[in-house]
Amino acid sequence: MEILVYGIGGVGGYFGGKLANAGLHVSMIARGEHLKAIRKHGLKVESINGNFKVKPKVATSDVSEVPTPDLIILGIKSWQIPSVAAELKPIMGENTMVLPLQNGANNYEKLIEFLPEKNVLAGLCFIVSFLENPGKIKHTAFEPKITFGEIDNSKSARVMKVRDLLEEAGIENSIPENIQLEIWKKFLFICTVSGIGGLTRVPIDKIRESEFLFDLMRKTAKEIREVANAKNVALTDKHIEMVIEIINSQLRGTTASTQRDIMNGKPSELENFNGYIVKQGEKYGVDTPVNRYIYECLKPMEAEARKSRE
Repeated sequence: MEILVYGIGGVGGYFGGKLANAGLHVSMIARGEHLKAIRKHGLKVESINGNFKVKPKVATSDVSEVPTPDLIILGIKSWQIPSVAAELKPIMGENTMVLPLQNGANNYEKLIEFLPEKNVLAGLCFIVSFLENPGKIKHTAFEPKITFGEIDNSKSARVMKVRDLLEEAGIENSIPENIQLEIWKKFLFICTVSGIGGLTRVPIDKIRESEFLFDLMRKTAKEIREVANAKNVALTDKHIEMVIEIINSQLRGTTASTQRDIMNGKPSELENFNGYIVKQGEKYGVDTPVNRYIYECLKPMEAEARKSRE
């Protein structure tokens, strides 16, 4: 099976590295100095589970240079999906599978705007890792995991094939009974902490120590649940309490990747997080004042970050 990992940051670098380290045929799309380092020295992964270095079958910035993929793993940001999907479409085969792992509640829906629905799986991942320097990924905590499946939750032959690949590479994975609910459960956490983190510019422990900010996070989560319910996704108050427990368990100094992007003046997933909840709230008649406040406060910074990249 030919595997293409598009985006070799913390997510794509770790999982792509694990697949390549298992001897599978893995091509990687990277950019700039990172790509140069991978071509020259290979991709290094420093992990709490053991360090390793791999040489991908192909390392390039040009998708036309890779073999027709049987599986494409997307390690990009959610806001990059439209441009990357358009780039990938010409190289896809009849049965190519596309597995999105980025944060966000509607990545599947965005992908099928550009790609045939039959080629797209739904997915998410849990991992704490980042690009430390060109050519090196650092995994710092927790056991990485990929959760994925068909959008109709059928246990198809192809998802079982992907499961076998992941297990061959030693990647923990699961095919849940309801993939949409799993996507929204993770989104509930990441959206709750990211925007407020971007506004306050402090780690999660500093936010939870403030009674006002902690209450604001809870209100943010409540609005997300109400929007999910309007879309027939069965998030409950129990899921909110689970998110609060996760927030309380985070190590001191922890920040979300979207928060770090906002603080570093980079384009972020703001539109796909709080902005998405605001727009879906308008569509379904759900009031989202807290998410709107966060979104509108951060939107000027987001506009400046995107303008600087043009």
